[in-house]
Amino acid sequence: MDTNTTAHLVGGPRDGTHETGNEALVEVEIDGLMHRYIKTTKQQDDGRPLYNYDGAVAPDGGEPGVEDAAARVASPRADAEGHGGTY
Repeated sequence: MDTNTTAHLVGGPRDGTHETGNEALVEVEIDGLMHRYIKTTKQQDDGRPLYNYDGAVAPDGGEPGVEDAAARVASPRADAEGHGGTY
């Protein structure tokens, strides 16, 4: 069985089709923020999976004065790229 790695992103700034690699969580960096899309159990009519927009986070996990950034988990992609906990 072939795995379709192109999916439909629903909502958010990248609404439309996108290469996802069939991951459960897709993160797209736009203007310094990590925009997150979560895979659903639904599929589009063409058989491609659907991902719903889950919001955006700063790569370091939070914004000063808004929340305790040190106590918050950043995005997995930002962690893998070496961002984290600079506030």
